[in-house]
Amino acid sequence: MEDGAEDDRAQENGRGEGTNSEPRTSPCTSLRMFLVALSFAYFAKALSGSYMKSTITQLERRFDIPSYLIGVIDGSFEIGNLLVIAFVSYFGAKLHRPKIIAVGCVLMSIGTFLIALPHFIIGRYEFETSVRWEENSTLNQSPCRVGSPANITQDGQLPQGPSSGCEGESNLSMWIYVLLGNVLRGIGETPVQPLGISYIDDFATEENAALYVGCVQTISVVGPVFGYLLGSLCAKIYVDIGFVKMETITITPSDARWVGAWWLGYLVAGVITLLSAIPFWFLPRSISTSGQRVPKKCTQEQMSFIKDSPHQKHKYPADEETNFIEMAKDFIPTLRTLLANPVYLIYQCVTVIQLNSLIGMVTYKPKYIEQHFRQSASKANFLMGMINIPAVALGMFSGGLLMKRLKLNIMGAAKFAFSTSLIGYILSLFFFAMSCENAKVAGVTLPYNSISYDTHSVFTGCNSDCFCSSSEWDPVCGENGITYVSPCLAGCTTSAGSGKDTVFSNCSCVGVAGNFTASTGQCLEKDDCDRMFPYFLALSVITSFIISLGGTPGYMFLIRCIKPQLKSLALGFHTLATRTLAGIPAPIYFGAIIDTTCLKWGQKRCGGIGACRIYNTTAYRIAYLGLTLSLRTISFIICIPGFILLSRQLKKEERSALHGALPNGGTELEALRKEEFVISNSDQPAHNLDNSLDRNTRL
Repeated sequence: MEDGAEDDRAQENGRGEGTNSEPRTSPCTSLRMFLVALSFAYFAKALSGSYMKSTITQLERRFDIPSYLIGVIDGSFEIGNLLVIAFVSYFGAKLHRPKIIAVGCVLMSIGTFLIALPHFIIGRYEFETSVRWEENSTLNQSPCRVGSPANITQDGQLPQGPSSGCEGESNLSMWIYVLLGNVLRGIGETPVQPLGISYIDDFATEENAALYVGCVQTISVVGPVFGYLLGSLCAKIYVDIGFVKMETITITPSDARWVGAWWLGYLVAGVITLLSAIPFWFLPRSISTSGQRVPKKCTQEQMSFIKDSPHQKHKYPADEETNFIEMAKDFIPTLRTLLANPVYLIYQCVTVIQLNSLIGMVTYKPKYIEQHFRQSASKANFLMGMINIPAVALGMFSGGLLMKRLKLNIMGAAKFAFSTSLIGYILSLFFFAMSCENAKVAGVTLPYNSISYDTHSVFTGCNSDCFCSSSEWDPVCGENGITYVSPCLAGCTTSAGSGKDTVFSNCSCVGVAGNFTASTGQCLEKDDCDRMFPYFLALSVITSFIISLGGTPGYMFLIRCIKPQLKSLALGFHTLATRTLAGIPAPIYFGAIIDTTCLKWGQKRCGGIGACRIYNTTAYRIAYLGLTLSLRTISFIICIPGFILLSRQLKKEERSALHGALPNGGTELEALRKEEFVISNSDQPAHNLDNSLDRNTRL
C-alpha cells in the first residue's frame, strides 16, 4: 500500500514517468483538503497562543513569580520561532511543505503538553491563610497570638525555621518547564504560516488565492475567541480540582490568591494541535498543474481552482533540484539591496515601535482589567474573547474591503494606516480618565486611623498585643468597609465557623459602632469601578476596531514598497525584526514596569518575594497606558520623514516614467502604479490579512 501511495505522490509532483495512470486524488481535491487542514492548524495555534495570554495571572500566582518573569515566558515563544525561521522561510519551500507543517504541529503539541507538566510534579497548591476547615468544629485557633511586634524580624516575618519540604525543593524553578514548552511551541509554529500560504499561492489561481487565504484567516479568528473562552472557563475551576475537597477551599475566584485550573486548558489545546497535524501527512508535496492532468470529473470552476503552468514561471517548483550553495551566495547581496531602501527601513522602525506598544498592551490587558477594575480573571478573559478579539478581526476585514473599494495606491495605503492609528491614539487618551480608586487596605493604601501618617505601616496600637507577620497576605473585610492584611493585623482574637463562612470577632482595629467583626476576603467596594467599566469596554472596542482598520493597508504598503523579487526576503526580514525587537522584549519591560507599582508582595513558602497581591491602581494605570501611548507617539514622529521620502521617491518614479528612463522591469513603486488596479487585493491582501491577524493572535 505504501509503494502505491509513493507512486501516486510521485505522479502528482511531476516526477512520475508514466502518463497513462492518473493520480488517485485530483488536484482540486488535494488543494481543498490542504485548505481545510491549514485552517484547522491556524485555529489550533491561535487557540493555544491566546490561551497562554489568558493564563498570565494564574501562572504568576501558581509559581510565585513577578510580572517581568511572565514576560520572559511569553517572549520565549518568539525566541523559539527565531531559532528556525530563517531555515524554514528560505529552504522550507523547496522541501515537502505539508509534512514540514505536520512536524511543526506535532512540536507545538509537545510544547503545549510540556507547559502543563509542572502541575503533575509540583504538588498541591498552598496559599497563605489562617482560616481552617474542620468538620463539626466550633472552636477555632485565635488569629491574634500572644506576643509583640518587637519579636518580628526586620523584614516583617516571624522568626521561624525553614518550612517543611524546602530542603527537597529543586533550585531550578518549575516555571522553567513552562518557558521551555513555550520555546518548543514557537519552533513548531514557524512553518505553518510561510509554508502554508506559499503552498496556496503556488497552486491556486491569482484571482482566487486571496479568497482561499481569507477563508483560512476567517476560521483562524475563531481560535483566539475560543482560547480566551477556554481561559475564562478554566480560571473558574480550582487548580487542584479532583485532588482536594472543594468545601475545604477558603478562597473565591475573585481572591488575589486564587489559582484556576491553568493546566487543563493546555491539555485541551495540546490535543487539538496534535489532531491538526494528522491531515498534512497524507497531502502531496506538490499539485499537478498541467491541463491534461486534471481529471475530467472536475468542473470548470474546479479547474480554475488550480493554477495553470504559465503562472508558475516565477516560482520555485517544489521538485526542482536546487543548489543550496548558490542560494546562500545570493543571500547577502540580496539583503544589502533590500536594506538600501530607506522607505522600507523607516517602515520597519515604525512597525517595530508600534508592535512594542501593541504586544505589551495585549499581553497585560486581562491583568489590567483584573487589577484596575477588580474583575475576576475568568470575567477578564471572557470579555477579551467575546468583545475585543472580534472587534480586531472585523476591523482588519473592513480595512481590506475599504482598500479595495477605494482602490488605494501606495501613498493612499500609507495615509490610511497612519490616519486610523492616529484616531485610535487620540481616543486612547480618554482611558486615563477612566480610573478607579485604590482598594482600602489598612496599612497599605490608607492609615489605620486619621492620626497616623505612615500609610505603609501595618503595625499600630490596636494590634500591638498580637504576634503578627507583615509578610502574610490573608485579607479580611471589616464591618467598617476596610480591608486588613490579615485577621491578626486586624486585632481579631476569636473566630467562629469554618472555611469561607469564618467570622472573626473582637477585632480591635475594626471597631465601628460597637461591632468588631470581620469576614474572610477583601471588601468588594466596586461602585465607582462598576459605573466606569462599561465605558472602558465600549471605548476599548471602538479603538481596537479603528486601529485594526489600518492593519491591512499598512501591511499592503510593506509588500508594495519593495521590488517584487525581494518580496519574500522582505517579509521574512520584517518578521525577524518585529519578533526580535518587539515580540521578545515588550512583555519583559512592560512586566518590569508594572512590577514597580506593586504595593504588597506575596511570600514564597521557602522565603523570597512571590507574586504581587495588590497594586497601586493609579500608578498602574499611568505606567501601563503611559508606556503604551508613549511608544506610539515616537512612531508617529518617525512617520514624518517616511512620508517625505516616499513622496520624493514616487515623484522621481513619475519623472523617470515620463522620460522613458525606467530600466527593464521597472522599480517596485512604478510597478505598483501600473498594477494597482489589476492585481491589488488579489493575492497580496491575503498575505496582509494573514500577517495582521497573526500579530494579534499568536502567542
